[in-house]
Amino acid sequence: MTNPESYYKTQLEAHNLEVARLKKQLLSISTLRLIVFLVTGFGIYFFFSQWQISVAIAVVGIGIFIYLVSKYTDVQAKKHLASALAAINEEELCIASGDFHHRDEGQNFQNPNHFYSLDIDLFGRGSFFQFINRTSINEGTQILANALTANTISGIPERQEAIKELSKKPEWRQYFSAIASLVIVETPASQIIDWLKDYKSFLPKAMSWIPLVFSLASIALITLAFLKVIDPLWLLYWLIFGLGITGLYVKKINNLSHNTDKLKDTFRQYAQLLDKIENETFTSELLKQKQKQIQSESKKASQIFKEISKYLDALDNRNNLISAIFGNGFILWDIMQSYKVEGWIRTYAHKVDDWFEVVSFFDGYNSLGNFAFNHPDYIFPKTLKTNKETKVKKLGHPLLDESKRINNNFAITHQQFFIITGANMAGKSTFLRTVSLHIVMANVGLPVCAKESNYSPVKLITSMRTSDSLTDDSSYFFSELTRLKFIVDEIAKEPYFIVLDEILKGTNSTDKAIGSRKFVEKLVATDATGIIATHDLSLCEISKELDDVKNYYFDAEIINDELHFDYTFKEGICQNMNASFLLKKMNIV
Repeated sequence: MTNPESYYKTQLEAHNLEVARLKKQLLSISTLRLIVFLVTGFGIYFFFSQWQISVAIAVVGIGIFIYLVSKYTDVQAKKHLASALAAINEEELCIASGDFHHRDEGQNFQNPNHFYSLDIDLFGRGSFFQFINRTSINEGTQILANALTANTISGIPERQEAIKELSKKPEWRQYFSAIASLVIVETPASQIIDWLKDYKSFLPKAMSWIPLVFSLASIALITLAFLKVIDPLWLLYWLIFGLGITGLYVKKINNLSHNTDKLKDTFRQYAQLLDKIENETFTSELLKQKQKQIQSESKKASQIFKEISKYLDALDNRNNLISAIFGNGFILWDIMQSYKVEGWIRTYAHKVDDWFEVVSFFDGYNSLGNFAFNHPDYIFPKTLKTNKETKVKKLGHPLLDESKRINNNFAITHQQFFIITGANMAGKSTFLRTVSLHIVMANVGLPVCAKESNYSPVKLITSMRTSDSLTDDSSYFFSELTRLKFIVDEIAKEPYFIVLDEILKGTNSTDKAIGSRKFVEKLVATDATGIIATHDLSLCEISKELDDVKNYYFDAEIINDELHFDYTFKEGICQNMNASFLLKKMNIV
């Protein structure tokens, strides 16, 4: 079993050494590039009177210089990748030490009308999302958030196998994440897809061969001029003629270049990400299915993305004044590259959506695989098909410090309800969130913080953090009633696991006791299962009348005038309350 912390330390050291090596290589290339520039300039100056030799020196010098520029770009890309890999491992070590509150909180995914996302610290500061999220692409982040909020019980074994497999590929995951982190997103993927699908070509089909013929004619004229067969002035006339042809389409080419300039870096990075997916061997059905989704074309998706990236880079050369003048004047460069870009769009625009979706899927699921890798002591729940009992041993909350965390056994049968009482701060709310998160994690396919989990899949619905709304002109009590009505309506459709914290908090104690009792009786009569935390001990009396209701509690003891909690889940009714003691202890009363 790989120790995550040791792995990250080893990787961090290796990638930092690689960054240092590549920095030295970049410095060497920069120096050599400067030397080539100076030697070429001196050679042209020295042989200026012999223009044929000067041109030859210029061609050779520019060729070497361009090669060195390309080499520098390649090495710089490798350095950026190595730096990203080092940053990933450094961040993992920080998160493992408990330092993760600077990361994305996912507040935009928090929805008070969702089944549970507001109640169980799924999003927000110090949330489960903030703890596990390693996505680099916005669409990947959405995939992760969707997985956590899907509330679906179908396909759990398939997701488990996919997450298990990804957890065993830490190096592949890190390279994928590092490449994804370098994606420069100027335009959301949805806008790119819409633009490609709606694009209308402007170049006629004849432009598939006209630039080639024009280029051959240019080569012939340059050769004749070089051999002094024709006057070099004819080259100027031909250059102007070529610029005139390009000028007919310059406005539309400018518009195409402007739109695609925002996409080229994205396409280049996506080509690398698709290449990582295509060339990896997957065995789990879900990952193989996603891999197959990008292998339906005669060419690999990564190769197709590399093509458009190459065309866009070539079109971008029009921003260089010398290339724009001589390229368009002699070989109709802009028209040639624009035609290639338009041809690519016509052929592949309908597939880009699939390719983007697969990349986003792996970006999102890498976070899930990373979580499993980081917690080798967690276990994947055994999903039960016929048994309606969920039984978990040593269940704990994954965000609590392991050295301080108290784990509890938890077993509940379908259609049972537990009423949990307990002193303030004794652990009731934490336990509710622990059980809720166990259900969410199990449904996602994640390993859970437990020694053993036999899980009967069930959807979750909660009511723990109801609030009033000045905007909607609704009182706290009305908001709570609205939430309870939502629960009643949902459980009438299919079975749910219900988690409630203090029913009817917004009304007086007598009314609350009567209303809570009636509501619990209604829940027990349905196909639902759940746990209800309360300070109202009278609610525990229902267990005497209904066999499906059981009482549990969390205790507190006053020892030597100090309050002590054991945070242990026990069967029975709490007898020790601590509000009066705390008021006196803190000199409030």
